[in-house]
Amino acid sequence: MSLYTAICSRFLFPLHERIKGHASLALRVRLEESQWWSAEQLADQRDRRLREFLVDIGQRVPYYREIFRQRGFDPQSLRSSDALTALPLLDKPDIRANVERLKADGHGPLTRYNTGGSSGEPLIFFMGKGRKSHDVAAKWRATRWWDVDIGDRELVVWGSPVELGAQDRIRRLRDGLMRSHLLPAFEMSPANLDRFVATIRATRPAMLFGYPSSLSLIAMHAREKKVDMSSLGIKVAFVTSEKLYDEQRAVISEVFGCPVANGYGARDAGFIAHECPSGSLHISAEDIIVETVRPDGTRSARGEAGEIVVTHLGTADFPFVRYRTGDVGIVGDRPCPCGRGLPVLEEVQGRTTDFVVAQDGTVMHGLALIYTVRDLPGVERFRIEQISIDQTVVKLVTGPAFDPAGEERIIRDFKGRLGARVDVRVERVAAIANESSGKFRYVISRVKAGMPVQEASRA
Repeated sequence: MSLYTAICSRFLFPLHERIKGHASLALRVRLEESQWWSAEQLADQRDRRLREFLVDIGQRVPYYREIFRQRGFDPQSLRSSDALTALPLLDKPDIRANVERLKADGHGPLTRYNTGGSSGEPLIFFMGKGRKSHDVAAKWRATRWWDVDIGDRELVVWGSPVELGAQDRIRRLRDGLMRSHLLPAFEMSPANLDRFVATIRATRPAMLFGYPSSLSLIAMHAREKKVDMSSLGIKVAFVTSEKLYDEQRAVISEVFGCPVANGYGARDAGFIAHECPSGSLHISAEDIIVETVRPDGTRSARGEAGEIVVTHLGTADFPFVRYRTGDVGIVGDRPCPCGRGLPVLEEVQGRTTDFVVAQDGTVMHGLALIYTVRDLPGVERFRIEQISIDQTVVKLVTGPAFDPAGEERIIRDFKGRLGARVDVRVERVAAIANESSGKFRYVISRVKAGMPVQEASRA
């Protein structure tokens, strides 16, 4: 560890977190100790914390006061997480219908977030300081598994408006001090890809962090241009927010000369699991309980695939209890060779986000379009379909709060991204069906990234 990294990780960043009211450092220290506990020790701690959490929300959260009363559920009597099956599953329609009733009485500061999620259904929810502290601590612990700490050079390829729209002076100062450099994942034009490759070479980061689709696109571009990226000293490429495919892992690892560490989670559900150097996706079991359920809502057996359901113990001010992620996974029962007692997600079918292609050939992350639609009041469900490079259709399921002027905004914003001559058509429909697999895709592009513009026009 360099002297600068030591100063950042031990003094500057903890001070920053303390000023924000976060307990991230104390949590990280706690997590680094408990990760070596046995599975039995972790289960005992989990059950105790779960009982305290449920007692708290049963007293302070109107939604759960009513649920507990209706079901005759006494959280004080809880002895194991198996008792969670007495409580209902929580999904996005439940949260949308009960946003105010999910806020705890006397809650601390809450920050409003929204997400399109893997279901294509916009969701507004709130996050307190406890949840934020956990997210920071969980990521911090995981990066240290790969010998990367706060203050080591980090290059982030990201697209969330929280990260890209809040670049004020304080944030830029913080990122500069922590040596974190942000690149926008929205626009992957050849010129921007050249710039991204050059920035990575100039920065020589210890860690890359971002979408697997974006990092693999940068890697393929560097390989095509015959630019050497393998001797920069990159220790790990951390990928998250999308399903990591084998071919993406292979090209990222080959081009950047480093291992790829997968992370599983979501803005709404939290940082659920991270990959260790032994290749296991470890659940952050100190604060997160993962169940898998069958289509009928009953628990899957160990080793049986099911929908991933999350209870986050750091969300007392706005609780997520048995929250349906919409993803399918398998919880394993075999210990990891790394020696950590944290349970393992053996398989995850996570969210995928398509790229779209502008008329000038620029490849953009699907989120570049999603953010416009999902933030419009009254949009209950949506799908964006890029039929060809010259035509895009936006299907909307809307409620009473939807303002027809929102259609004009969609058309204007999409043309600004895709090209002024693109035919953008907005269709309001009664329903949007899931895929035959049961999954919902909120962006479908029939134009392949990397296809020549002339050929794409004929696709």
